[in-house]
Amino acid sequence: MTIDFNDQVAIVTGAGNGLGKSHALELARRGAKVVVNDFGGARDGTGGSQSPADKVVDEIIQNGGQAISNGANVSDYSQVQKMVEDTLTKWGRIDVLINNAGILRDKSFGKMPIEDWQGVVNVHLNGSAYCSKAVWNQMKDQKYGRILMTTSTSAIYGNFGQANYGAAKLGLVGLMNTLCIEGEKSNIKINCIAPSAATRMTDDLMPPQMLEALNPEFATPAAVFLVSEKAPNRTVMFAGAGTYSTLEIRESKGIYLEESTRNADGVADNFDAIKDTSKSDTFTQGMEHIMKIVQTAAKNNTK
Repeated sequence: MTIDFNDQVAIVTGAGNGLGKSHALELARRGAKVVVNDFGGARDGTGGSQSPADKVVDEIIQNGGQAISNGANVSDYSQVQKMVEDTLTKWGRIDVLINNAGILRDKSFGKMPIEDWQGVVNVHLNGSAYCSKAVWNQMKDQKYGRILMTTSTSAIYGNFGQANYGAAKLGLVGLMNTLCIEGEKSNIKINCIAPSAATRMTDDLMPPQMLEALNPEFATPAAVFLVSEKAPNRTVMFAGAGTYSTLEIRESKGIYLEESTRNADGVADNFDAIKDTSKSDTFTQGMEHIMKIVQTAAKNNTK
């Protein structure tokens, strides 16, 4: 076993079932002390019970590991702060955070109550931000940290009836892109996983044969790697059914429009050239794009 988490402390949110449970069990098997967080609500976020988290903790302890359960609602920052404080009181440090907690309230956009939009965004996007914020300064002080966001193919490619979910999940990619810059000097690395897994979030959306192929345990190897000492930084990794791949965000080279054609008609007439990605650029900071367009303008204005 080359990747281990001996002497490390990990918080996994939404770890009472599915993906979070699988991640928590594997981290514990590899030596981590694990905080199993789960609000214990239904798939739509209603209700609440600490029983699912307690059962995962019992399983970890029975297998010789160390774990505690926590019932904080990640969309409540005060509860998240208390979870972090309790973790530090018990174990003195936090090395790993996996933001996995989530809910679903699917409806086509026109029929979606605004409360369903707010509820999903609050758990997925705000909840991940709250948990990351609560552990951030501790990780900075100890000069080490690994944070994993859970994004989704619904965010990257879209999925009917999931405007709230997709928007929140793609927001996590944006959060990663800035945090990985801010955390780099403190050896804090932030990545995203886009898992495809059969969980209670998807159990009525797919046929049994497909659900069997999408065992949550097949996504966990990617999650564990992305929070290990060997982790990259700023990676979005797809994981599911035994297949692992990464996402690259790139932009076309684009073209410079002279002042005489710098209008909507000029954009329309040149759209095929504008969107041509046969040659493309990849950047790691927004300012790199700004430099590209400013330098292109300067070059063309000196002709």
